[in-house]
Amino acid sequence: MIRVLLVHDGCLVRSVLAQWLSGQPDLRVDDTPWRSAPGRVRSLRPDVCAADLDCADSYGIPPLGDLRGAGQTAPRLLVLAAANRPGLLKRALEVGALGYVDKAGAPEQLLHGIRRVALGERFVSESLGFGFLKAAEMPLTRRELSVLSLAAEGASVAEIAGSLHLSHGTVRNYMAAITRKTGARNRIDAIRISQGQGWL
Repeated sequence: MIRVLLVHDGCLVRSVLAQWLSGQPDLRVDDTPWRSAPGRVRSLRPDVCAADLDCADSYGIPPLGDLRGAGQTAPRLLVLAAANRPGLLKRALEVGALGYVDKAGAPEQLLHGIRRVALGERFVSESLGFGFLKAAEMPLTRRELSVLSLAAEGASVAEIAGSLHLSHGTVRNYMAAITRKTGARNRIDAIRISQGQGWL
């Protein structure tokens, strides 16, 4: 029996997927929105966390690291992704996700991915290949993406500093690096370029 925790902020989508997956005799499925996910990981101790990379509460950057349970065997991570968001694919790769299922693909891909990831094997939907190529070309670090995502939501330097536990000067340094790496003229231009590239 594979214990699966499905993490998705869309209640309808999450419920339908969980119900469909529960029809499989080898799966025991629980579901939760992102805000409750860390606690559910600790209490349920799933074998696989299947998490949607679109997160409503975190300025577009899901807290994937929070799905790793402290002091216990961490669940294997499978993400539901879109090829046009290479920044999120890169983020998932950095935290050690084993599975990458295209949200635009057939539901059977999710099922196949969960089973492969439960065995400790990598699974990548073929349609995400281009997204991974774009992710490899992305010049921004994870921290720079976090700063830029908050800036794109309209956060001030002080708000970004408080949210990420950084000094104001460090945030300004990150913004300068982002502007340089993206070839932008200013902060607004860096946001526009990054959104156009699918990094945000």
